[in-house]
Amino acid sequence: MGAIFDRPQIPTKHRFDVDAYYKLAEAGILPNPHRVELIDGEIIDLNAIGSPHAAITTRLTRQFIRAVGDLAIISVQNPLRLDSYNEPEPDLLVLRPRADDYQANHPGAADVLLLIEVSETSLGHDRGRKLALYAKFGVPEVWIVDIAGAAVEVCRQPKDGAYVSQERRTSGMLAPALVKGIEIDVAALLA
Repeated sequence: MGAIFDRPQIPTKHRFDVDAYYKLAEAGILPNPHRVELIDGEIIDLNAIGSPHAAITTRLTRQFIRAVGDLAIISVQNPLRLDSYNEPEPDLLVLRPRADDYQANHPGAADVLLLIEVSETSLGHDRGRKLALYAKFGVPEVWIVDIAGAAVEVCRQPKDGAYVSQERRTSGMLAPALVKGIEIDVAALLA
């Protein structure tokens, strides 16, 4: 009787691709499709956005829109299609301009000039799994705004799934490498 019971049973994970992910949302299976993202084929619930998180995202959005004008597209909490199994929703993307404003398809890593994650309750996830994902796909620059730590972590030069250059800033002026004409006052951003 023992053959089936002698082998340990390993639960099976179901890995979703982007098409299945969208079908689940369209069918109403996802409780709130606007607050989830697809990471490595897993549907991840996003944390609620608190007032400090919303305020910092708004400050950054306003500053970037004023500074870049039509030289870039500012995308706030919208999908970034990295491949068939990864579609995170960063807080802010500064994208290469495109005539259709990415109507034909979501932007990919090659379209990103700067990606910003604002971390109020998700710092471990943003620093870990998501940062490695962005590096793997070659996103050139990522800022992680650590609200609790009152700092901006700047990650540049992706190589072999990690960022070669990483620094933590608590004050001073911060300028993205690929976006000209803007400097962010770190202390004022976090005030």
